[in-house]
Amino acid sequence: MTPLYALKRLALALPTLLLVAVAVFGLLRLVPGDPAQLMLGDAADATQLAELRRSMGLEGPLWLQFATWLGHALQGNLGVSLANGEAVLPLILDRFQVTAAIVLLAVLLAGMIAVPLGTIAAWKQNSFLDLSVVGGATLLLSIPSFWLGLLLLILFGLNLGWVPVVGYVTFGENPWQAALYIVLPVLTLMLIETGVLTRMARSAAIDVLRLEYVAHARSKGLSEAAVLGRHVLPNAFAPTLTLLGIVLGNLLGGIAVIETVFTLPGLGRLLVDGIYARDYPVVQGTMLFVATIYVLVNLLVDLLYPLFDPRVTAE
Repeated sequence: MTPLYALKRLALALPTLLLVAVAVFGLLRLVPGDPAQLMLGDAADATQLAELRRSMGLEGPLWLQFATWLGHALQGNLGVSLANGEAVLPLILDRFQVTAAIVLLAVLLAGMIAVPLGTIAAWKQNSFLDLSVVGGATLLLSIPSFWLGLLLLILFGLNLGWVPVVGYVTFGENPWQAALYIVLPVLTLMLIETGVLTRMARSAAIDVLRLEYVAHARSKGLSEAAVLGRHVLPNAFAPTLTLLGIVLGNLLGGIAVIETVFTLPGLGRLLVDGIYARDYPVVQGTMLFVATIYVLVNLLVDLLYPLFDPRVTAE
């Protein structure tokens, strides 16, 4: 990866982050009614409304509101929760630890299973093994995550009693107990994403297997294991890496359903609770944080891509 390539990607990420901030700010401003009035109710007097509007930065023209809010956000000040009076950023970071642990483990395990499995299926294209892998992957990605989570919860939690059904314990309090609480959410997401990644890995490997340098490697007498491990797998991983970044970002932003099913105090639950409580600073801060993480994850994938496909920087 050349410095110029990295600088170009960083330069492209900055306007993207600005557009993300504009979108997050604008979405909440599109909510019908006065946010301060909605939160305080009809019984609030004019003094309370004015104070709340001032504290939320709702005074002045929209461009001034946005500039003030963005300036505070760049300083790490996302406001104060109206529900419990806590600073929003520390609250988000605390909940993010739960979400990140689940998502990162699920994506890591799914990638470790899907990439070799998809490569082997491509190597045995149109065989019984290939059809079985494709059928299993299609089945997995067709199952709704909440439904699979509920099935696993009923089987391993209620019927077998192997894992706790409700609650959460941090790793700092009890690592073993914390692992029991997240094993089913991780397994649920891992199974779903394994289906998606396996299909991508298989498709990428099929394209690579048709290239001339693979035939040349075979003609030199290399074993099939060497051909797959040294030539096919590294070159087929680049498209799968892109999908890994998209999957990781999507899971970080869309894990609310899984956290609700397993009653986990993660970032998704924080967002849902903030919406129900009309806690606008929490909703706005969480949306901005998730969107920023999504952009940064994809930026990291772009920076890693040349390690697997040097042609990117050459172009």
